[in-house]
Amino acid sequence: MNNKEFKAAFDYIVNEKGIDKEVIIEAMQNAFIAAYKKNTGEDADIRTEINIENGIIRVFRRWTVVSELQNIDSELTLEEVEAEGKTANIGDVIEEEVDPDDFGRVAISVAKQVVLQKIREAERNNIMEEFKDKQDEMMVGFVALADNKNYYIDLGKARGILPKSELIPGEVPKMGDSIKVYITKVEETPKGPLIKLSRKHYGFVKRLFESEIPEFNDGVLLMHGVAREAGVRSKVAVSSTDANVDAIGSCIGEKGMRIANIIKELNGEKVDLILYDSNPEVFIKNALSPATNLNVSIANEKDKEALVITDEENLSLAIGKKGINIKLASKLTKYKLNIKTLNEINEEINK
Repeated sequence: MNNKEFKAAFDYIVNEKGIDKEVIIEAMQNAFIAAYKKNTGEDADIRTEINIENGIIRVFRRWTVVSELQNIDSELTLEEVEAEGKTANIGDVIEEEVDPDDFGRVAISVAKQVVLQKIREAERNNIMEEFKDKQDEMMVGFVALADNKNYYIDLGKARGILPKSELIPGEVPKMGDSIKVYITKVEETPKGPLIKLSRKHYGFVKRLFESEIPEFNDGVLLMHGVAREAGVRSKVAVSSTDANVDAIGSCIGEKGMRIANIIKELNGEKVDLILYDSNPEVFIKNALSPATNLNVSIANEKDKEALVITDEENLSLAIGKKGINIKLASKLTKYKLNIKTLNEINEEINK
């Protein structure tokens, strides 16, 4: 490799891989030290100089002058130094340049492996540094690979794992598709960061709203919770900090465009916009939408239990298909909801 090629290769590693040049230089220095020791079998003291600009690598073997030998590979006595016609004092270091070409092919191969290993370590550290704060955030990636259980999503410097069980029911991504994903976990492993993804997590809905509706980032709108049955229905509790701004209307958007974009991304999943209220009875009543004509009373504040009384007409709406509506309302409000009709209440009273 000539000087220009060496410089180009070095710059590629630094710029394209995002690795600090000092890390690469240190790796190369350690590599040549390891190569020399492997080639000679000696526990020698080695120093290296690497000039990136001209591609010149110099290797020096060092001996420390001592009064009594303990390591014949890295020490010399005064007598040995004087026998070679040199002068020195105890503690002085004598250097002799070594030709790197003398190391042999095997030793140079070891040096290459050390450098590559250091580069891989630095890459893993860089990726971990970039993604460690991305947990619970949404990113856009590309579908790169798939196997029986997972899709592998290209997120730029890393690939995340999107289990097929974490897709919204009914959707089937294609290779090369752009896809929004929610990062549920970022974990450091010996093979590099493990990035787990989901489109089924309730946090995905939360981040979708924040990305589609700027008022959340501005602080004009607040989100108080999301409850979700992926592919079926989500309930999102919102409020406004500005009396002149309608929280639900802002989420719907002009001509329904904002909520339509969100529902499209959710593969047609129904979304109930719930107006938050600090009064739990009002909040529970709102959360049971689309049911109306409800009477809510807190039965046990300590255990978070509430009684909901409704008429026969709204009972099925309040409960929802397969109990989904009341289940999501309970998750959203964090209250255990016991729902009864007025007739049932009267029967209990008359018993």
